Amino acid sequence: MIEVGIIGGAGYTAGELIRLLIHHGKVNINFVYSTSNAENKISAVHQDLIGTTEMSFTSTINTEVDLVFLCLGHGNSKAFLAAHKFSANTKIIDLSNDFRLKDDQKFEELSFVYGLPELQKEAIKKAQNIANPGCFATALQLALLPLAHHRLLQNDVHINAVTGATGAGTSLSKTTHFAWRDNNFSYYKPFTHQHLGEIHQTMQQLQNDFNAEINFMPNRGNFSRGIFATVYTKFEGSLEEAEILYKDFYKDAAFTFVSTQQVHLKQVVNTNKCLLHLHKHENKLLITSSIDNLLKGASGQAIQNMNLMFGFEETEGLQLKATFF
Repeated sequence: MIEVGIIGGAGYTAGELIRLLIHHGKVNINFVYSTSNAENKISAVHQDLIGTTEMSFTSTINTEVDLVFLCLGHGNSKAFLAAHKFSANTKIIDLSNDFRLKDDQKFEELSFVYGLPELQKEAIKKAQNIANPGCFATALQLALLPLAHHRLLQNDVHINAVTGATGAGTSLSKTTHFAWRDNNFSYYKPFTHQHLGEIHQTMQQLQNDFNAEINFMPNRGNFSRGIFATVYTKFEGSLEEAEILYKDFYKDAAFTFVSTQQVHLKQVVNTNKCLLHLHKHENKLLITSSIDNLLKGASGQAIQNMNLMFGFEETEGLQLKATFF
């Protein structure tokens, strides 16, 4: 049994971490840190946990825990770690974008490994600190990894992907209000989304001559959670060859599956799965990728990384059924 702490406990990703870790057979939640909610019951903020936990948020940190999850806003993890020193034995999983790029992976005495298990499983097992991938980055990289692994990304990549409202976090803005989001659809950050950096980095890690454009159009959907992405690029082989390539690449993946049937969002919501589907049209290969942005795109993947770091079964605490109906 390991002792874990959560920093920044009031957001969606922290709420999902708490929900899953409570039922994890190898973990005890030592503390959930939130200065704005200190002494309040966790279930008063994460209301799905009423009757599940009597824990309260705290403004006190135990620096000796085995693992700490950082669920802070982007740009805040570095400041927090600069001000708070954990023991040399404490492992860190950061869910922000502060340490994902190679130029940012060393911070003071800490070194972070990029935590995409389908790409870096052996490195994750040995890591002291993990930079958890972004939600869009997870869905899109899993769509492209097999092609990059075989050096088949020789042309521009075109992506259209939609995310649920929880992808924007709990802070309200014009585009997160129910009245604006309901029965609505819009794009944002066209061609410039912040996750493109880590996607390019991974493609070049596998295919060092990759220099094509990744044309990414992110969209806001009028649903709560999930990411549904369609990705296409030129591919000279047959559909059967593509399916063999993808299934072989993911044959040992615990949560990524290649389906011969078209996939849809409800198959993955509330799970740590990524479902992929391939379709060939003339000389183009279309890859559909679907994940839950809060689980495989955030908290679930963080627990998957924790399991690998501590030698637990990779699926421990993550054998979840989709909320299909």
